[in-house]
Amino acid sequence: MKDFKSGKRKDPIRMTAIAQATPEEDIAAAAEWFASLQTPATPWIKVIEQNTVPKTYLGQGRMRFIDPDDKATEPIGNRIIMLPMDVKRARLRDPHPGAGFNALVPVGSVAKGKALAQTGGNGKTVECAICHGEGLKGLGNVPRLANVHPIYLVRQLYNFQTGANSSADAALMKRVVAKLTDEDIVNLAAYAASLTR
Repeated sequence: MKDFKSGKRKDPIRMTAIAQATPEEDIAAAAEWFASLQTPATPWIKVIEQNTVPKTYLGQGRMRFIDPDDKATEPIGNRIIMLPMDVKRARLRDPHPGAGFNALVPVGSVAKGKALAQTGGNGKTVECAICHGEGLKGLGNVPRLANVHPIYLVRQLYNFQTGANSSADAALMKRVVAKLTDEDIVNLAAYAASLTR
């Protein structure tokens, strides 16, 4: 929140305006509350590799839904499509098991992401576990990547690459992501999301 408030991170749709309007003491209280939450044992994200995906539309709350009037499918290409496991519960933002999301990812992306994350891809990047810990479960102040929403991960990696996020943590990541292609980023996000917390 502090980075959104200061302008080091940018989200023109929502977070920047919220952070700028939120008093410092409320930001501190929210951070303390979120830090106290226990991680659910049940994965929130289920990664499914597919060549084709159902036609979808972007609905209220920026959530993607299967189009009930169009039963067609289309090639997934180099995309990640997030669909709620239970539409009613997702709309209510139900935090309990079974109300998470299916992440539809390209076939082979998890294995490619694993190889890149574990080896660094012959100098393309560095091994993710060096900083993010074994199983990408986080290490000290370095965040967990395991079972994190893959579209969030994609967005963050792009923001690090482009400089849209100029926080101190982003400065550490800039060189790490500099040589990654769009496909690499999707593969890394698919792999990280497939891991258990």
